[in-house]
Amino acid sequence: MTFPDAPSPAEPTRASRWAAETAGTFVLVFGLIGTATFSAVHVSGDATPAAVGILGIAAALGISIVVGAYAFGPVSGGHFNPAVSVGLAVAGRMRWREVPGYVVAQLVGGVLGAACVLGIAAGGPPGTVRDLVATGFASNGFGDRSPSGASMASAVLVEVVGTAVFVFVILGVTNARAHPSVAPIPIGITLTLLLLVAIPIDNAGFNPARSLATAVFAGGPWIAQLWLFVVAPLVGATVAGATNRVLFETAAPVAAPQPVRR
Repeated sequence: MTFPDAPSPAEPTRASRWAAETAGTFVLVFGLIGTATFSAVHVSGDATPAAVGILGIAAALGISIVVGAYAFGPVSGGHFNPAVSVGLAVAGRMRWREVPGYVVAQLVGGVLGAACVLGIAAGGPPGTVRDLVATGFASNGFGDRSPSGASMASAVLVEVVGTAVFVFVILGVTNARAHPSVAPIPIGITLTLLLLVAIPIDNAGFNPARSLATAVFAGGPWIAQLWLFVVAPLVGATVAGATNRVLFETAAPVAAPQPVRR
C-alpha cells in the first residue's frame, strides 16, 4: 500500500492549532470515558467480553495520549489539557496569550468526546444513558462520590502531586537535550501509572477538560465538586512549571579562562 506524500511542513495557523487541541482532547476523553463506560465492568448476558478493570482504563488513557500526541502534536504541541498549557506557560515554553484559545479548544473537545460516548450508549438497552448519568458517568469526586470514599484532602493531594509529576515529565521529555520523537511514549506511560494510583481515590482527574466533560452531563453533586478538579491540577502544573527551570534547566556556570603561565 502506498500513501501520497504529505505537504511540506508550514507554520500552523492559530485555527489549526485550536482544531488540533480540540481533536486531541476529543480522542483522550473518548478513549478514557468510552473504556470506563463500555469495558470497565462485565456486561450482563452470555458471551460478553470480560471487564478490563482499572488497569484497562489506565492503559486506555495512556494509549489515547500517545495516539493523539503523534497525530496532532506536530500541529499544536499536543497539550490536550488546560493544566498542561498553564504549566508550559509558567515554565516559559508557551506564550500566555495563547493559553485561552488552547483552553477553550480543549474544553470543547472534551465535552464532544463525552457526548459521543453518551450517543453510543443511547443505542443500548432502554435506560442506559439515564443509569450512566445517575451513577456519575465516570466523573471525578471525593467523599461519598469517591470510588473508595477518599476524603477531599486525599483528592487534593493526589491531584496536585499527580499533575505536577505529569507536567515535570512533559517538560523533561520535551527538553532540548531529549529526543522529541519519542516523547509521547513516556508521557502516555506516566499517565497510565498515575491513573493506577488515582482511580480508586477520585476517578483520576489531572485534567480540567476531562473532569468538566463528564461532570456537565452528570450534573448535581458532581458539578458541585468540579472546582477541586480544576483548581488542584492547575496548582500542581504551576508548581511544576515554576520550579522546572530552577531544578532541571539551570546551566552550570562557565569557568573563567585561567591566565597562561610562562
